[in-house]
Parts: sequence; structure tokens; C-alpha cells
Amino acid sequence: MKGTVYLGEDCLDARLPALTKGQANFVLTDENVFALYPDFFKKYFSGAEIFVMNAGEEYKNFTSLQAILEKMVGAGLKRTSRLFAVGGGVVGDMGGLCASLYMRGISCVQIPTTLLSQVDSSVGGKTAIDVCGVKNVVGAFYQPQEVLIDPNFLKTLPPREWKCGLGEIVKYAALDGDFFETMYQNKENLSSPQLALSLVYDSVALKAGVVMRDEKETGERKCLNVGHTTGHAIELAFGLSHGESVLWGMKLETKIAMATGVCEKEYGQKLLAIVEAALALPPVGKIDLVKIGEAAQNASADKKNVDSKNIVMAVAKAKGEWTILSLVADDYKTALERAARKE
Repeated sequence: MKGTVYLGEDCLDARLPALTKGQANFVLTDENVFALYPDFFKKYFSGAEIFVMNAGEEYKNFTSLQAILEKMVGAGLKRTSRLFAVGGGVVGDMGGLCASLYMRGISCVQIPTTLLSQVDSSVGGKTAIDVCGVKNVVGAFYQPQEVLIDPNFLKTLPPREWKCGLGEIVKYAALDGDFFETMYQNKENLSSPQLALSLVYDSVALKAGVVMRDEKETGERKCLNVGHTTGHAIELAFGLSHGESVLWGMKLETKIAMATGVCEKEYGQKLLAIVEAALALPPVGKIDLVKIGEAAQNASADKKNVDSKNIVMAVAKAKGEWTILSLVADDYKTALERAARKE
């Protein structure tokens, strides 16, 4: 990881004046963020080219990518120009990918505005779009120059966005023993903004450390996919938010890992208690567990698979430990359906 992460209520004032000075700037955001923070854009990006995309995962596609790149060309951006991605995970993914493609790469600054993007997607340099119903299948590793995380953005988040962010925060509980203990002791208080804010720094630090040791996901970085194989399958099948889908993915994959003897049962039950507490927060995203086998088909196209016959999952093993669990596609479908029936 080559970029620097700044976290704090003063990071925008401290960094943006210098970052916006001396070159043409391009700002990518979405309609929700642009409507919520008009003064922010006037203060920091007066005179910059601002592209406001439609909000939602369904717009993370080739059509949006082409429209943004054409706008960048029309704005006359040079290799010295800088792209600022201001928004949640979709904006961050799109902005990073556009920056990587334009003139074979210009500087990118990520300014995440949701809990999920602050603790996860803005850090690490993964950029992508969804193609043919497969999530994040076309993209590139492209590290931002800087990531500016201002917790003030979180004050306007609706409850569902808090829950979405918790999906990625709970994931870190499966990777770090101390983080697990903090989450377990506070599992009845997960709706507290104060708790979430206190976990942002530790989440970013954990992810940044992993990315620095394994930027291109050849080894250790695979741990960040805990809950994501099944989570992505559920997201595509049932239209839940990414974070809610990851929570469901963690729940079902942990049950599978326990049933196959990969995950210690006592630890697995405690991890499930954290996941259940997060899932219980309103509003509750619904999935049709009767049709969970249909979602299993989506997992066959997951980019973490090494072939078309096996489904690869990163799963919790013991406190502070994780491992890779690979199942033949038919066995994965059966195990997923069995885990769902044990609700």
C-alpha cells in the first residue's frame, strides 16, 4: 500500500488545500452525497470539474465508466491532474478505476463518506465494476495517493448504512483476537455510533497492515474475504446491501466451517453471536432461505475460485486465525442449504 491514510475531523482542512492546488482537478461523487454536502463541494472544489453519478450498485458498470472517462477527456485533464472520489464504496471503486485508466494512471484521492467505505473499501486500492451479473469482475489494483477519513460524514448516515458498515467491521473480529474480544464484549451495543466510531481507526489499521504485506492478494490479503464468497452470492440473488450480505455470508460460512470441523465450535458460537447481533439491528435485510440454493449458483462465478468446480471461502478457524475452505460446487450448495435450515 503506497498511499497515506489520514483519519480525523481536521484531516480535510489539513490536506485538501494542498492537494487541490496547482493542477486541474476532477471530482466524482453521487447524487446523494452531492445533495447532502453542497457547502463541502463549494469550499474545497470551487472551479473543479464535478461529475455526479447515479447512486447505487447497479450503476457500477461499463456505461457509467464510459460516461465518467468521456467527461474526464472533455475536461482536458492531464497526467498531472488529480481525481477525488467523494462517496461510498461505489464511488470509490469507480473513481479509483477511472484514475487508473485515464492516461494510464493519474493521481487519486479517496474521501469515503460511509462507514463501510471508511473502514474497508477506500483502503487497499481495489477498484472494479460489475459485468454480466458478476460482482467486481473487471478492475485493477490501484493505490490512492491519499485516503482522507472524516468521521463527521457519518453523522448523516441512515440506520441501514450503519448496519452495512458493521458487516465489514465484524469481519475484522474473525481476523484479530483483540478486536474479537472488543466486539464480543460490546455485541449488545452495536447500534451505538460512538462504538462504531471507536472501531474505525482499528479497522483501518488492521486492513492497511494486511495490504502493506500483501497488496495483490497472493496470500494473507485473502483473509479480508471472510464472508464474502457467500456474501456476494447473496447480494446478487437477493439485492441486499453489501454489508448486510457479508453478515449473512459470515453467518452461513461460519456454520459450514463448524460443520466440517474447520472452525472451533466454542469460538464459532461466539463469533456467530456477534454476527447475529449485527443482523438483528433494524432494518433487517431479508433473504429467502428456501431459495438459498439458487444463490449458491452465483458463487461459481466468484473470482476467488481457482477453477469452475470448487468454491473457495476464507473462513474463521479459531480466535485470531482464519483459513481457506474449498468445497466442490455441489457440496457447497448442500452445505449452504443445510446451514440455512439451522436458523
